[in-house]
Amino acid sequence: MSAARIDSDSALDTITVREAMHEGVLSCPTDTPLSTVAELMAGNGVHCIVVTDAGDASVWGVVSDLDLVAAAGVRDLDAQSAGGSAATPALAIAPDDTLQRAAQVMTEHAATHLLVVEETSGRPVGVVSTLDVARVLAERSRR
Repeated sequence: MSAARIDSDSALDTITVREAMHEGVLSCPTDTPLSTVAELMAGNGVHCIVVTDAGDASVWGVVSDLDLVAAAGVRDLDAQSAGGSAATPALAIAPDDTLQRAAQVMTEHAATHLLVVEETSGRPVGVVSTLDVARVLAERSRR
């Protein structure tokens, strides 16, 4: 097999999270029915939705696609809320951190998504996922 070999450490150390992330965050309040969360995911082609505390819009947690699938096996999605199903921790990383650091955090926590949070405001500005890391690695291997 003759696949192009890259040094993944150096490839990920030279790119910031900001360069690889998807800007913007889709969110919903804690009381949102999971059927609505499913519609948001499917309609926007995303794998997670940020759940916010309705009172102050602070991050409560994240509902991932796997959280949604697990909840669907329990009972009707209309009978469940985003807040009650946000089993995925809201792990954060700064936009200026390296993708190597993002990959390390994802690996340590067995997470597929990290919220990208501006350090000055504390506000989420995007999401970086394992697919974003894979895209960067694939681009680097074609060079």
